Amino acid sequence: MASAKIATLLIRTLAKPISNQLKTQAREHQTFRSICVNLAQSMYKTEVKLRTNLLGEPANQHVRPLSEARAIENGANALAEGFLFGVAALLIIGETWRSSRSQSKRRDDVDDKLEDLSTRVQELSSRLEQSMTRVEERQEYERQRNDELERILEHVVEIGLRGTLAEFDGTPLAHPRTQL
Repeated sequence: MASAKIATLLIRTLAKPISNQLKTQAREHQTFRSICVNLAQSMYKTEVKLRTNLLGEPANQHVRPLSEARAIENGANALAEGFLFGVAALLIIGETWRSSRSQSKRRDDVDDKLEDLSTRVQELSSRLEQSMTRVEERQEYERQRNDELERILEHVVEIGLRGTLAEFDGTPLAHPRTQL
């Protein structure tokens, strides 16, 4: 980012001598001079017409042209300023494009991270559901086992209270041997 700003400053700094060179070339070369004179005369006529229309003055049919030296100077200044404006506009457009590209990349990165997080959340939710199912199955198994053990314990207590040997589920209950 800093290098882009330094490059922009460098380009603007280099554009000023180029602008001055344009002015010099306008004075020295005949073709360039004629372009500057035509540009300056057109700008001057347009300026006079706009000024008279805005001020409400009666429109003068004939606009006296600028002197050639003044026209060359004004045309060269207009070309130089136009060049500087063009350079500045291109730099602004370039910076805007670079910034939007950077923001677009950042947005894409955020979208990718959100997608990854969403996938991980779905995976974790699935694993949690599987774990909950296993816990519920294990709980049901333990509940059934506990009920069976409770039934057996009640039956054993009932036999012990009667003081007799009884059959346990159709098989005689063996008296344990104790060694003394």
